[in-house]
Amino acid sequence: MCAVILAHGTNTECHASETDRIHTIQGNGTDSPLLGQTCTIEGVVIADFREDNKLGGFFVQEEDAHADDDKTTSEGIFVYNNSFRVSQGDLVRVTGEVHEYYGLTELRNVANLIIIGSDNPLPTPETIEMPFPSVTYLERFEGMQVILPQQLTVSDNYDLGRYGCVALSNERLMIPTQIADSGAGASKVEADNKLNHIILDDGSNAVNPDPIIFPSPGLSADNTLRDGFTITNLIGVMSYGYENYRIHATATPVFDTSTNPRTSHPSEIGGRLRVAAFNLMNYFNGPVFPTSRGADTANEFVRQRSKIINAIMALNADVIALMEIENDGYGPESAVQDLVNDLNEAAPSDAAYSFIDPNVPQLGGDEIAVGILYKKETVVPVGSAATTSDGAFASRNRQPLAQTFREVATDEQFTVVANHFKSKGSPCPDDPDQNDGQGNCNGTRTQAAIDLTAWLASFPTGISDPDILIIGDLNAYAMEAPVIAIENAGYADLVRQEMGADAYSYVYKGEAGCLDHALTSGSLTQQVSGVTIWHINADEPHLLDYNEEYKTAAQKFSLYSDNPYRSSDHDPILLGLSLCSESGNADLRNAVSVLKMLAGMREGVIYFGTDVNHDGVIGFEEVIHILQFISGAYK
Repeated sequence: MCAVILAHGTNTECHASETDRIHTIQGNGTDSPLLGQTCTIEGVVIADFREDNKLGGFFVQEEDAHADDDKTTSEGIFVYNNSFRVSQGDLVRVTGEVHEYYGLTELRNVANLIIIGSDNPLPTPETIEMPFPSVTYLERFEGMQVILPQQLTVSDNYDLGRYGCVALSNERLMIPTQIADSGAGASKVEADNKLNHIILDDGSNAVNPDPIIFPSPGLSADNTLRDGFTITNLIGVMSYGYENYRIHATATPVFDTSTNPRTSHPSEIGGRLRVAAFNLMNYFNGPVFPTSRGADTANEFVRQRSKIINAIMALNADVIALMEIENDGYGPESAVQDLVNDLNEAAPSDAAYSFIDPNVPQLGGDEIAVGILYKKETVVPVGSAATTSDGAFASRNRQPLAQTFREVATDEQFTVVANHFKSKGSPCPDDPDQNDGQGNCNGTRTQAAIDLTAWLASFPTGISDPDILIIGDLNAYAMEAPVIAIENAGYADLVRQEMGADAYSYVYKGEAGCLDHALTSGSLTQQVSGVTIWHINADEPHLLDYNEEYKTAAQKFSLYSDNPYRSSDHDPILLGLSLCSESGNADLRNAVSVLKMLAGMREGVIYFGTDVNHDGVIGFEEVIHILQFISGAYK
């Protein structure tokens, strides 16, 4: 017997010979008002997940004619039982106990099940769209068949390998402080993101599934499921678990890969020189394995190294700033020497890489360090390699590494400084999270930014050239205080200015943003021909990286390729430079500055295309270009 006590005290009873409406069991709250009661339902089986390693049961929904008029109550329920044989379309009568399983209302301890008929039409699916009105809005559809007709974007594939599921939203979700000021602005974005999120699940409780069914016919190194892929007209049943509403698909999802395809090379950036920043995700070369932060076995390291080598070769950069390379010095067995050796084996005969040695045993006391590689044919180090352990770099923040280079073709000079600020992941006891969106240790990173720009103003390499590039992983998003502090010191945020607020190099918990940056001094900004982020890593399932743990013997082969994709967890940044001297060109530069002002262009902001033919000279063609802009020829 099933009874519900109404608010005014009336006792309504259901007898064993009668059935209880599913919407009565579900109620209009998050928990059933009949919790612990034994109830009998009658409805149509809309999805069957009884098989081994599935959900261990099936979903039943009221026929359309028996649905109530209350839009806040669900007409579906999960029956946790795999001993009775049922099929989609069966009209069944089921008796069992009402339970809440981590927030999912279900019937379990099934005492009886009768199949009244088969091949019945399924109830009409409910149409839902994102964003949702509230975080509990989907409760009214729990256990029911639903359809999402709009185009949805894969925003998070982190759990694809572990649990077989991905997160969807109606567009790519951004880290709040990538697009909004910290504090109230970031909180608003965070709240909006929570209403624009649902899990597409694989109808299974299996951990580390094999096969991984998304995307069809199964995930592999060549059949990826990238963040940014889209899906339309998703149909399935609404469930709840692990603090998220989730849809178990009842028809094979078809993903549109054209919305964010893999690319074999970075986008064109122009210029004579190419400068990159690449976080290597703990490149530790042993010889003893497991290493403290990188590969666990020698075979894993070979897999890791192969992917990184192929990624760096495709970048084809003249200078490469590295982050997260083992901080074990610069000797013949060091990680940086190992990397250069293998790069040179892979490089064509007319190219050879070397690395900057700052003439210290190691760069600070952290297990990981920054580094700089360069092509000896195109650039030559001048002055001295420089680093600092003062101020904010005495601890927590990794020490920077600065080197001035001379371009072989022109004798022009510029300084590159590789950086890796303190992460947000681990706390700083004296610099806690202020709950404003900037995370742990924001003051520590901000002071690093201030100390860095002050140090660079002293020209620490011994070369007094104003063309300076700050590049690397600042562990801060575009609207956070560390980046703003560097901008306030006169540097331009190239990625944000050229690629827009929604640029990203990293994805964390389904939200994208730029932890990796390229910021140029005012004089160097005018010599940048282009900037891009090569999305080979952040959008890819992490299961496609070099690691072998949590994979079956077959998956160690099917999920791995030595291609660049998921060579790291950060995307590399790449920018082009057309270096030119102020001497002999000053009058035309001044003319262009005046023309820019007349055109409404703010000085100090990069406008790609000003150097029309990318020859490193601001000449008459550029003056004509700006005049045409003013006259309205270009919009």
